[in-house]
Amino acid sequence: MTTPDAISAPVSPRPQSARPRAANGGAITGERRWSDLAVIALITGMVAGTALVVLDAAAGRSGLVPPSPHIAAYLDGVGSRLDFPTFIYVLLTMSLCFAGLLALARRVRPRTLVAAIVILHVIVFVGPVLLSQDIFSYVAYGRLGVVHGLNPFVHGPSAIPHDHIYRLVGIQWRHVPSAYGPLFTLISYPLTPLGIEGAMWGFKVLGTLASLATVWLVWRSAQRLGRDPVLPAMVVGLNPVLVLYGVGGAHNDLIMVALMMLGVWLSLGVRDGWGAGAVVAAAAVKATAVAVLPFMLLGRRRSGVITGALAAAVAVGLVSLVAFGVHSLDFVSVLRRQQSFVSFDSFPTEVTHLFGLPGVFPVDRLLLRGALIGMVVYLLVAVWRGYDWVSGAAWAMLAIAVTTTWLLAWYTLWTLPLAAIARDRRVLVATLGVQALFIVHQCTPLFSPL
Repeated sequence: MTTPDAISAPVSPRPQSARPRAANGGAITGERRWSDLAVIALITGMVAGTALVVLDAAAGRSGLVPPSPHIAAYLDGVGSRLDFPTFIYVLLTMSLCFAGLLALARRVRPRTLVAAIVILHVIVFVGPVLLSQDIFSYVAYGRLGVVHGLNPFVHGPSAIPHDHIYRLVGIQWRHVPSAYGPLFTLISYPLTPLGIEGAMWGFKVLGTLASLATVWLVWRSAQRLGRDPVLPAMVVGLNPVLVLYGVGGAHNDLIMVALMMLGVWLSLGVRDGWGAGAVVAAAAVKATAVAVLPFMLLGRRRSGVITGALAAAVAVGLVSLVAFGVHSLDFVSVLRRQQSFVSFDSFPTEVTHLFGLPGVFPVDRLLLRGALIGMVVYLLVAVWRGYDWVSGAAWAMLAIAVTTTWLLAWYTLWTLPLAAIARDRRVLVATLGVQALFIVHQCTPLFSPL
């Protein structure tokens, strides 16, 4: 971690000559041909792997595809049942292709990159929901309010046991009111009249568009920072975790991240008030995004950040009060309850196992909270003393993901777009390292004794 006195120097714009040019009046060199072929081969590997997962998932009867309406029935019969080893081998293959593309980033043409990102997103979009039941909770909270006239911040899906959506919601969430922000809950309301399948498609559309919007905002933010946008956009748009877990599950984290990056892009363009307002809107989708706000305030040091944040908070508060009454803030207590859960993939769980402990104890949670608070305070001081505020926000979001006992794959996406444009490149390395460790951890059942 950079000390507060070690201020990262701004990255100068890459000269046009940084990308290899053809010699002899435009003749393509042998090296360029080989690099182009390598790029196409690696992209083809990612596309083929994604298509294999989607087609096999559409066949149904897989533990990696949650029970749901068969919205991708038109793909049935093309693939075979998606089993765990196949998915892991595809994930590993896509990760290796992704790493190869990062190594060849200077050789990737912008149009080729954009086409690859769009193709991967479209392939996942047309398939079934992958790897998570969260989308059914989104639909259930919308149906609670619109169909049954119940407040989703007071009641969980168990209040509507006769609704078809109830049996699709994850067991651990059936008795839990909404843990999502009021803005996201309101977004779910207009989708409810479309029915369960229609609402699922609506969330898939929102998730896919939000992911693509994030890539575009990363591209534009990198340009505003005077950097070649290809590598940052590649880090986000071709990331296997984003494609398979994020877009595949249509997670609302994608909407949160898109709004968060909208705020960063606006702030980099000296529209601090609008930027802060967008970050507040992101936090009204999922509360984690609020962690970016103090770094923006200390990094920009403009009154517009405060006024924009306050104006957006008041607007969101008034709308929430009208829509949900005083219970609109109850999701905070639900979040605290969620943090008491322990997931198989969390770093605290693995650390306790390394020390021979059966799991995370209350004292461990106290130590984790203390470590997180200490890290955030350290980063805020660093930003106050001149450290890049985007890098500071990225480190903070990564620290939140690493210290939580309830880590899910798509939580690693919170940091990714910030790290992609951060001046401190170490935060990008750390973020990709955390994702790599997560992927390796997914492989462990393959080598476990029967």
